[in-house]
Amino acid sequence: MDNDDLRRGKPTNHKVFGEDIDVLAGDALLDFAFEHVAVSIVGVTPGRIVRAIGELAKSIGAEGLVTGQVMDINSEGLTDVGLDYLEFIHVHKTAALLEAAVVLEAILRVDVMKMWKG
Repeated sequence: MDNDDLRRGKPTNHKVFGEDIDVLAGDALLDFAFEHVAVSIVGVTPGRIVRAIGELAKSIGAEGLVTGQVMDINSEGLTDVGLDYLEFIHVHKTAALLEAAVVLEAILRVDVMKMWKG
């Protein structure tokens, strides 16, 4: 989202494949996350899978990553970004995704643990 031409010394995807394909690739990867949770997890009740999908959507959507990314984009070029503003960005981007990983694990593991205990 920062529109850099290089990442780790290599041309970024929007430079190699074009911005349109880059956006579509991001959409496909996001959709794949939901597909994976919906169809690849075994031994977990459908209700828990739906709950996990909801948590994933919340962490990525307007309550999480998207809001953080919007704030990040809006701060570009600002010379005086305060600590509260920066913390808001980190909480809604990085922290939201880390929290989602832990919460999804907890939601999905409960059924798996029940299976092991009989």
